[in-house]
Amino acid sequence: MDKTVSVVIPTLNAERFIDIQLLKLSTQDYQITEIIVVDSASEDRTVEICKKHNVHLIQIQRKDFSHAKTRDMVLRQCETDVVVFLTQDAIPYDNQTVGNLVKALDQDGVVIATGRQVAKNDASAFEKLIREFNYPAVSSVKSKTDIKRLGIKTFFFSDSFAAYDRKVYLALGGFEKSLKTNEDMFYAAKVIHSGYKVAYVAEAKVLHSHNFTLKQQYKRNYIEGYEIEKHKELLGNVSQESEGLKLVKYVSKGLLSHGRVLSFIRFGFDCVVRLMGSKVGRKAYLNGED
Repeated sequence: MDKTVSVVIPTLNAERFIDIQLLKLSTQDYQITEIIVVDSASEDRTVEICKKHNVHLIQIQRKDFSHAKTRDMVLRQCETDVVVFLTQDAIPYDNQTVGNLVKALDQDGVVIATGRQVAKNDASAFEKLIREFNYPAVSSVKSKTDIKRLGIKTFFFSDSFAAYDRKVYLALGGFEKSLKTNEDMFYAAKVIHSGYKVAYVAEAKVLHSHNFTLKQQYKRNYIEGYEIEKHKELLGNVSQESEGLKLVKYVSKGLLSHGRVLSFIRFGFDCVVRLMGSKVGRKAYLNGED
């Protein structure tokens, strides 16, 4: 018997994406019980577009939004077996996207699953390669036994497109509400340390990528560095460096093999900014800054 499924989409000024996203969700082969859009006081046509679709619209003040707290709040209102989180710019790839993800939870011990993110056509050359590296074409299941082999990659997880067993989520206490980012990664760590498993489903695809400015990339990695340092014991004190080096080598090789010299230089700046942001964020936590 199919599981009942809630799809939850947090939005802020999402008019560029929300219409096609909701249309794609309406054509899924797997029956979706409800679609919930939680909007943080959008100033564009997001709310107007949502009202044209068969969705449950929740409107909150922008100051009340946080990645962890808002998702937790909505999940606790759901009564379905599974809650699927989608970011507003993650577009289902085909009509089997949701079904392929949810069915991964049928595997023994698997209580969360994340799908494959395929870069959009407008993504930069190195962003496309980053997505290829982080979201490969082969599915996998990770457990506590993989920590020694995979290090921090064991806990790699993204709720840009992810399915959560709702009852297990509630039993484990869910997201840490004070988190500024990476609530998905830290919950995956909690799941694994509790003896459950995490699935990556290559067959469940969404179109999703970013072209961040260097300033945006710095800010993003500053916050991530802060939270990772704060939660390093939950992550088993594993290092990010070896995994980061693998990504750099993969992307650099891909760019240079196709003669993308300018993209390679741009990627170099991007890497420097990521590293600086992460290091400063870690230092900020160690120095007791908020």
